[in-house]
This record gives sequence, structure tokens and C-alpha cells, in this order.
Amino acid sequence: MNAGSVHASPERIPRWLVRGIGALLLLVLGSVGLMRLNGFSPTVPPASALASRTLAFADAPDGAVRVSDAASGEVLAELRGEQGFLRGVLRGLARERRAQGVGATTPYTLSLHADGRLLITDPHTGQRIDLASFGPDNAAVFARWLPAGALQALKTPPQEK
Repeated sequence: MNAGSVHASPERIPRWLVRGIGALLLLVLGSVGLMRLNGFSPTVPPASALASRTLAFADAPDGAVRVSDAASGEVLAELRGEQGFLRGVLRGLARERRAQGVGATTPYTLSLHADGRLLITDPHTGQRIDLASFGPDNAAVFARWLPAGALQALKTPPQEK
């Protein structure tokens, strides 16, 4: 052997440490699985609703998306062009309806909650999408259809007595 070439042996991770990490991972995965099987859901229920509106979305013959108030039938908007975020949200909601065999005629509920969440909810499937989590610009696409003054109520601090 040449005196100038010294090979250091690679450090080995102790076998007991590898086994311990593996056992810990199995314990965590087993615990989470057991909790889910017993009905634990990590979702946070929304705060009380400050305002809500039922909305119907329909494709117009010219490719536009027609948005109307389901209660009054009033057409709120006819959106032309790409409308990427709006169409993406509606596609996600429609996909869940198709998966559950539910028709497309039931309107959705748009609601603003005291904790600042803006939710669109499908009453048939129970699916909720927190629109505020996609940023203020995307949430504004839907927020414009809330009843007048709803966003102002969220920004106004409660009056002290």
C-alpha cells in the first residue's frame, strides 16, 4: 500500500437508529390512519356567515359564462374570454357532481364569513372551496356577486358598547 493514499472508511449510521426511525414512522402513519378511520377530520368549520347568495352558472351559446342570482333569476354577468380562475373552480365543482351522479341544475352558495373566508359551496356534494386561499385577486372574481355592503361589513370593526 502506498503511504500517501489513505482511504477513510465511510461513516455508517448505526442500525439501531435506522430501526428506531422506521418504527417511529410506522407509529405515526398507523396513528393517522386510525384517526381517519374513526372519523377525525382535520378541517376547520367556517365562522358564522356575514352574507351569502345562491348563484347559478350556465354556459351561453356564444361560449360566455352566464352568472345569475338563483333566488331572483337576475342575470348578474355574462363573462366572455378565458376567465381561467372562474372556469377552473366551476370545473372542479362540476367534476365532483359528475362523480357523485348529481345534475348540474342546483345552484351554488357563495358566502362571506366573519373570519374572512369566502366560500363557494355545493349543497348537493358538500364540497367547499375557500376562494380567499387563492389570493385577493382571484377571490374578487367571485366576491363581486355578494350582496351590496357585505365586504364593507367585514372591514368595519365591531362597535363597542
